[in-house]
Amino acid sequence: MAIPSKTPSFEAVHFYSDGLRLSGQFTTAKGFKKGEKRPSIICLHGYSGRKDVYMPAYVRELTQAGYNTLDFFHRGFGDSEGIRLRNNPWEQVADTISALIYMQQRPEVDPDRIALYGTSFGGTVAIQAASEAEGFKCVISVGSPANVDRSFRSKRTYGELLDWEDQLKKDRISRVLTGQSKRVTYGELVPSGRAERDSIDTMYKTSEGYPEGYPMESYDLCTVFVPEKNAHKISPRACLFIHAERDTMVPLSEAKSFYASAREPKRLIVLPNANHVDVYEPRNPKTFKVVIGHMKDFLKENL
Repeated sequence: MAIPSKTPSFEAVHFYSDGLRLSGQFTTAKGFKKGEKRPSIICLHGYSGRKDVYMPAYVRELTQAGYNTLDFFHRGFGDSEGIRLRNNPWEQVADTISALIYMQQRPEVDPDRIALYGTSFGGTVAIQAASEAEGFKCVISVGSPANVDRSFRSKRTYGELLDWEDQLKKDRISRVLTGQSKRVTYGELVPSGRAERDSIDTMYKTSEGYPEGYPMESYDLCTVFVPEKNAHKISPRACLFIHAERDTMVPLSEAKSFYASAREPKRLIVLPNANHVDVYEPRNPKTFKVVIGHMKDFLKENL
């Protein structure tokens, strides 16, 4: 008789997307017995790419709840192959669908019960990926922009936008003539809101994890990404949108727009008095517990 595992088992894994080797971690559910197939969740990191900072708590809670998980670095992040730190949402959608195919081959996974979860920009990618691949049974988006250009523009004043566009024009020329995009800090690429500004240094620690900086090209690649246009395609599979009421990095209006664009079954949870980074345990354990509670309830019902 198979003996159930008392604690989750972690395994470093890799799979390929467009020929690039992506690295990740597969974690078995608590109580997993050899030979069984469990419902599983693919977890997507956000724009900063610092999943090693904020994803472990989600993995811990989801595996404790009985789900296998896969969290991985998109191309260019962590030790995955690809252009370093370039956020190309369409490539990340391809990476996510590759992750789905990979998970469907694992003997521990029930291929018909795979959910997709993403926080911040990861949730934006998740909605688009779920609209394209029916293999995702349900999808969860936490603090995510529905229209990336609209969300990005909300972070700068009109004058700041003019100055930033002048820099982008120069960078577009450089990309054509040299094949290189200027590297800037995370805060320069995507200014944080007033409530979350210190998180770049105190939690994400982007300069410590990715000191080379992010290519400006990422901005242009992302501003044409509007997954809310395709959110309706996910139905009849369920969507859960969770968003902080006082999010000054991604406005609450983005979640409301996502919700309006999606079809039933769907659910929108607004976190009172919380900001963008409060959904992470290292930042706000109390709010994180509320978020994971809503996620578990949704997964129990839909996965």
